[in-house]
Amino acid sequence: MKISTKGRYALRMLLDLAEHKNDGYIALKDIAARQNISKKYLEQIIPVLNKSDILNANRGYQGGYKLAKSPEKYTVGDILRLTEGSIAPVACLDHNPIECDRCDDCITLPIWKGLHKVISDYLDSVTLQDILDNKKELYANDYVI
Repeated sequence: MKISTKGRYALRMLLDLAEHKNDGYIALKDIAARQNISKKYLEQIIPVLNKSDILNANRGYQGGYKLAKSPEKYTVGDILRLTEGSIAPVACLDHNPIECDRCDDCITLPIWKGLHKVISDYLDSVTLQDILDNKKELYANDYVI
């Protein structure tokens, strides 16, 4: 399974908003500059995120975006499902119930189901806040004299 640029950039954008949650609405150009991502690319990701009420938007001079909820309410799994459509390792697991004609005879299906469960459980256990907390721990003892 490979996560697309759209999924990775959406995660980075939402992490940036989470990190700057106390700064009010954040302009897309500021996120783009901090994350070294094209503003045009972020503009393509915004509609996907807006459909799911993840963001609050404000137009105008002081316009921009901010998270609709607190960072601990967003899981990496939810974000990637929005942007990727699915995080299933094989196409037959994209539907529930499985619509594959071979599912009753497929001896590899349990492997793919197991992999999908491990991936989903892990990604659903990590929140934006967890990532920010890990960043703080990583840099807590990073000082130079």
